[in-house]
Amino acid sequence: MTDNAKPSGALTLRTVAMPADANPAGDIFGGWVMAQMDLASGITASERAKGRVVTAAVKEMAFALPVKIGDTLSVYTTIEAVGRTSIMLSVEAWATRARYNNMEKVTAATFIMVALDESGKPKPVPAE
Repeated sequence: MTDNAKPSGALTLRTVAMPADANPAGDIFGGWVMAQMDLASGITASERAKGRVVTAAVKEMAFALPVKIGDTLSVYTTIEAVGRTSIMLSVEAWATRARYNNMEKVTAATFIMVALDESGKPKPVPAE
């Protein structure tokens, strides 16, 4: 890892960046990284909500470094707050560089997920 930095939260998702996810220069599309972060948020939030959740908002996302073809993207999630129907998560994306075997923080964001009932309407998040 660079600068002794370490990921925060629970490792929720790992995947490899493939050529189909990249632009011609070999950088992975930011939307692909964001989609992986959204999947990880959904996993953590649905476990906490004990049911279906949807993404309501993504806040404060900026890309510090690119992800390259062959990198392993690891996404870490932390539940920061639980409201009546919503769950706020801190999400970090880290790339393990295929060529150098070091881990670097690519981006982080706050995701807001909302619990839904069977008819698609917001429902209270159950107590732990």
